[in-house]
Amino acid sequence: MKKVRTVALAVALAATALPAPASAAPAKILLAAAPNISVANVKAHLSQLQSIATANGGNRAHGRPGYLASVNYVKGQLDAAGYTTVVQSFTYNGATGYNLIADWPGGDPDDVLMVGAHLDSVTAGPGINDNGSGSSANLEVALEVSRQALSTTKHLRFGWWGAEELGLRGSTAYVNSLSAAEKAKIKAYLNFDMVGSPNAGYFLYDGDNSDGVGSGPGPAGSAALEQTLKDYFTSIGVPTEGTDFDGRSDYGPFIANGIPAGGIFTGAEGTKTAAQATKWGGTSGTAFDVCYHRACDTTSNINDTALDRNSDAIAYAVWTIATSTPVPPGTTVYSDTFETATGWTTNPSGTDTATAGAFERGDPAATSSGVALQLGTTVSGSFDLVTGAAAGSSAGTYDVDGGVTSIRSPAITLPAVPSGGTLTLSFSWYLAHLNNATSADYLRVRVVGSTTTTVFTQAGAASNRAGAWATASVSLTAYAGQSIRILIEANDSGTASLVEAGVDDVKITRS
Repeated sequence: MKKVRTVALAVALAATALPAPASAAPAKILLAAAPNISVANVKAHLSQLQSIATANGGNRAHGRPGYLASVNYVKGQLDAAGYTTVVQSFTYNGATGYNLIADWPGGDPDDVLMVGAHLDSVTAGPGINDNGSGSSANLEVALEVSRQALSTTKHLRFGWWGAEELGLRGSTAYVNSLSAAEKAKIKAYLNFDMVGSPNAGYFLYDGDNSDGVGSGPGPAGSAALEQTLKDYFTSIGVPTEGTDFDGRSDYGPFIANGIPAGGIFTGAEGTKTAAQATKWGGTSGTAFDVCYHRACDTTSNINDTALDRNSDAIAYAVWTIATSTPVPPGTTVYSDTFETATGWTTNPSGTDTATAGAFERGDPAATSSGVALQLGTTVSGSFDLVTGAAAGSSAGTYDVDGGVTSIRSPAITLPAVPSGGTLTLSFSWYLAHLNNATSADYLRVRVVGSTTTTVFTQAGAASNRAGAWATASVSLTAYAGQSIRILIEANDSGTASLVEAGVDDVKITRS
């Protein structure tokens, strides 16, 4: 156990960069499931924050004694649990504010998972939902990490921010205090601000802009954080919705510096719709939190079910992300030589128009008509993706006719990549045709993720083109942290022309 230090001493000794301990022990992979966080314990922390506000003018706001008392309470809990804590001071509006940073020993100091929440309230009230709820849930997760002596692959760091209610002042001061090298070590930031709203919704920060509105996605890797939290809610049968990174909480300075972010939000002054009330319960036409920024934001202003679910979701994310083994550079993320069936689907959208020569995984037969058309040899093994594998009675029997044929991969989860990292899709291909083809004919490769992007096209022409294997390589870095599918299409715009296509050895690598 570490001796509890006074806040004054911690402020005096605070370092601006706040690096992870250099003596981190080698990490082990955790095999146990994430814990069930005691909502009674979380509510006990909320009661302490309520008592602090009651004893200090009814609030825990920046520059007021209730805020510093809140910092002291959280710090004392963490010091006793074995965390290395630092209190960082900053000045805003002529008053001193404080951030509390707590590092759990171990994990890779160059690969930091940070979990944060703002600890201050507005001056109008004690701020128990906003944001005692996120602060207390994070505190109890941190204490459970200590109880289980959690070994992590990532270095785990928690933060409690001051003066969020005055414009993200504390979290901005923290991020701005870090050198470029220290910022680069923070590979993910999870933010929990209002996780117990009385008329609760279940919103996840929209890492990949899958809701299609607002300010768009966070930095590469944010979608993976969103998916991790979504996986938990899916496992307990609770639907979620995306909510934009709109700059209203402490993820702001992190995403502004390219750090992937995610988190949970149960709603503030916005109104719950009838559709949301149907899937989440509660009352439609009413604010998610009618006491938002008011004196009635007390311990009576908490939805215990939402607080319980969200505390468990935070623990799930921490256990899942902090103990995961990173994908090293140069690693093959996905590979398919088509020697076995792996779940590629022909005509996945049901919109193909080709009347012959549909894409299939097959052992192709060679065809020719003056020039080689369908290749009977593959790049590796015996199978590839090919337009009508059989030879037929003539070269034109099983070629593509009458329009588009498509085939789509199973879902592929791409890892996040650090600044400067890349993801690359490579594949072998050919497009063959006779001089009755046109420029409207093509072989095309598209990536389907939060958006659908064409990454490769080879157009036909009114000339003989012999089939010959070639290779292509395209960047998928823009899709880092997302779940994608690869869509391959071939088109013969008429029935008189002769068009054949093949694809083999599809691979995605990280470097």
